[in-house]
Amino acid sequence: VARRLIMSFSYNKLWKLLIDKNMNKAELRQLTGLSPNTMARLSKGESVKMDIVGRICEQLHCNVGDIVDFVPEEKQI
Repeated sequence: VARRLIMSFSYNKLWKLLIDKNMNKAELRQLTGLSPNTMARLSKGESVKMDIVGRICEQLHCNVGDIVDFVPEEKQI
């Protein structure tokens, strides 16, 4: 049985940062110009392009590690 590494991301730090800044997801979307599709991907912990992560970091004045964690998962195939 082979094992494959599945890439998964956690944006829990982003959601906590929004709370600290007294901001909601709709305000983040408006501030960064993110599409509803991208916000859905973030909410589901799915990958998004680095330029989107960069745009969020720019607007929130933070670094990538302040908003996202990589969570490796192994899956049997």
